[in-house]
Amino acid sequence: MKNKLLITLFLFGLVAAAGAQAVTIGFSPRTGDVWVDTRLGDINTYGRGNPNGFIDDVVGGFGAPRPLVRELYYDRGWAPGDIYFACALASQLGRPCLEVVDYYDRNRGQGWGVVAQRLGIKPGSSAFHALKGRVGKGHERLHGRGGPKASGGPKGGRDAGPPQARDQGGGKPDKGNKGKGNEGKGNGKGR
Repeated sequence: MKNKLLITLFLFGLVAAAGAQAVTIGFSPRTGDVWVDTRLGDINTYGRGNPNGFIDDVVGGFGAPRPLVRELYYDRGWAPGDIYFACALASQLGRPCLEVVDYYDRNRGQGWGVVAQRLGIKPGSSAFHALKGRVGKGHERLHGRGGPKASGGPKGGRDAGPPQARDQGGGKPDKGNKGKGNEGKGNGKGR
């Protein structure tokens, strides 16, 4: 009887591990950059294991509207890595996350690399390297290596980088600027 219980627990553990690994293995963002794809795979795994922390990070890191991020995660079944990249790309472009989400939905079969290029971020450009840096910093933040969550300050976190990147909806909403159209500010209707 004890052996059957141990075998059952072992098999259950294998099935659970295979299911968790399938989330990571089945995720393929196709950004055109192996380093970015790997980081997004790690972010995807983290987001599956810690939905609330992941959602908080996307909202705080990119100024994405919380209702949109929750809808993508829970209702529309988007992979956390896709959510993260959509909002990182939107933030880099200075556009609302919803705009990038809608564009990706219409062009999902193309992969993120093609989508980013069509939206204006060319491979190897300074904008591409800045986007790559955002993904890297987010990866470090989510894994407790740097950034505001780990160090208590902006060094290496979402406030690092050139001022133009910080001023495009990446911070917390300024209550005095409601309705100005910046991401994370306004009426909360996903724009």
